[in-house]
Amino acid sequence: MTSVSGNVSSANAEPISQVAVVMGSDSDLATLEPAIEVLQEFSITAEVRVLSAHRTPLEMVHFAQQAESRGLKVIIAAAGGAAHLPGMMAALTTLPVIGVPVLSKSLSGVDSMHSILQMPGGIPVATVAIGGGLNAGLLAAQILATGSPDIKEKVKAYRQSLHDQVRAKDQLLIKLGANAYLEQM
Repeated sequence: MTSVSGNVSSANAEPISQVAVVMGSDSDLATLEPAIEVLQEFSITAEVRVLSAHRTPLEMVHFAQQAESRGLKVIIAAAGGAAHLPGMMAALTTLPVIGVPVLSKSLSGVDSMHSILQMPGGIPVATVAIGGGLNAGLLAAQILATGSPDIKEKVKAYRQSLHDQVRAKDQLLIKLGANAYLEQM
């Protein structure tokens, strides 16, 4: 188990993670790296795991069934190909699950996206774009922000920084003109 960021209640205690970031294969970690980074930026603890719905099904079931009792609040699950991990996690817990389709070589992640999107009624999985780790992390933060004024303020500040970046780019484009702006890119 890897925990990232957050406060520790005692010197020897592991921080209680609020978000689980799970993947079917370690090759999916690059897709989830932006989620982990944004959670760290917001001081949200995350437990990062490799749990395959197909290769380690018993471990995956145990993890999902114990998630809520261990203090987790949201699960981000990335998977490629058949992409069963997010749906299986959602079937085994009532915690919100955010599915991240992983870009694949054969079908460019469209297979994963369709698999995660097409959950049966009653077992929802929020789904972000193919390779959308950043938005998965932000959505997890927004879910947690409903019960945390501190996280809510961090999400607002993040959104304001996006606004300010676009405004600065717009002002520079107006000042330089399109050709000079493009030369700087």
